[in-house]
Amino acid sequence: MHRQKGFTLLELMVVMAIIATLMTIALPRYFNSLETSKETTLRQSLSSMREALDHYYGDTGRYPDSIDQLVEQRYLRNPPMDPIAERKDTWVMVAPPEGVAGGVADIKSGATGRARDGSLYSEW
Repeated sequence: MHRQKGFTLLELMVVMAIIATLMTIALPRYFNSLETSKETTLRQSLSSMREALDHYYGDTGRYPDSIDQLVEQRYLRNPPMDPIAERKDTWVMVAPPEGVAGGVADIKSGATGRARDGSLYSEW
């Protein structure tokens, strides 16, 4: 008799169990690192836009009227995307103090929810 080549059902079940075990270990770490990278990107985007606002104010003596004005005058290449909300139009513009010209003195995220450290995205 010739034995046919192939895997038995038991061998396939053992391999599937090993793969399932590895997936239960790897997937939570993957999604955790994905959230961490989105939060890091949001912090970096806010920092670069705030720096551009400060440079604009230092150069002109007034704040820009919009983020688009920073792009038009090449302080930013393009308006960044909010990685949490996954949109470019959710940024919340904070007006300058009274008596200071311009429309945007600070910027905050319009994303809802809390970060991994418990703080609100909208407060960053």
